[in-house]
Amino acid sequence: MPESCGCGCGCCVLEYAPSLHLFLDRFNPFLHLFNLAGAQRLGGEEMATITVPASSPSPDEDANKLRKAFQGWGTDEKTIIEILSHRNAAQRLAIAETYARLYGESLLERLHSELSGDFRKAVMLWTMDPAERDAKLANEALKRKVDSHLWVIIEVACASSPDHLIAVRKAYCSLYSSSIEEEVAHRFSTIQPLSKLLVCLLTSYRYPGDHVDSELAKYEAAQLSDAVKSNQVGNEDVIRILSTRNKSQLEETFKCYIENYGKHIVEDIEVNKSQFTGVLKTAIWCLTSPEKHFAEVVRTSVVGLGTDEDSLTRAIVTRAEIDLKKIKMEYKIQYKTTLKADVIDDTSGDYMRFLLALVGSEDL
Repeated sequence: MPESCGCGCGCCVLEYAPSLHLFLDRFNPFLHLFNLAGAQRLGGEEMATITVPASSPSPDEDANKLRKAFQGWGTDEKTIIEILSHRNAAQRLAIAETYARLYGESLLERLHSELSGDFRKAVMLWTMDPAERDAKLANEALKRKVDSHLWVIIEVACASSPDHLIAVRKAYCSLYSSSIEEEVAHRFSTIQPLSKLLVCLLTSYRYPGDHVDSELAKYEAAQLSDAVKSNQVGNEDVIRILSTRNKSQLEETFKCYIENYGKHIVEDIEVNKSQFTGVLKTAIWCLTSPEKHFAEVVRTSVVGLGTDEDSLTRAIVTRAEIDLKKIKMEYKIQYKTTLKADVIDDTSGDYMRFLLALVGSEDL
């Protein structure tokens, strides 16, 4: 359980803050170079949308400006957005550590007390260590019963680099005193083969390189086709292929599937719609074309009555440093409008301004 903030209002701000030993781990530079490098390798900086000044102020300067933004009558939200939305994960970590050292309080706790609503949640998720943030999102998703929240688990398992997935699993253990895989296994214990697929995806450490075996791709494409034709898409072969092969190998396998059987495997899987086939589709897109999945997450969050701010925030905050530029291009192709335009139409105020700072320009 998260620690109580002791304020008496039940907000439990410390659910956003790391436990003490995680905070101390942050002073190990080698650990965080590993974690942050793993996160950045997901899409490459050329696909990120945030803009970081070529010559950024020092962490001390940024921490001091944030401190001033919190003081006086009212909060200077503009300064908070200007600083945090234009710093990368390593810089945000340095700012948080410096702020705690200079002022004897957690930056996350202060943000929680100064901000509110969806703006507060977005800023706090952005300010968190990426692995701890994803662990928190996964934990929240496991408490909900709506199928779309399975997307969060699949995103962590399949749209992450191998190193980032390991970092998320470690953070989850430290924050919640249990492993993410045991929580998933328990949550879906009566739903097979869904439980097995999710656990296998979460515990996989895929080869991170681009090696491809063309003959193996043809053979496994045939195995996948047999499973689809016999309506056995939850069999051992399907789960093994999706949970163990590197992403380049899977791309080659799905290419062979199209060449030999006429359609993308997702089209064939969707013929028999179910919770499990929906999860398979999401896993396949997150493994090989995450921009398709996250474009759908954003679109689903803004269409219809009301806006699903949690999903919109998650998609933008978790991908802004990875591949949001690619997601924006896919969004424009699929929905004949821009992601930026839909954010403007469905959000407002500081929440909108913060998301737009992460989304960046539409000069694609």
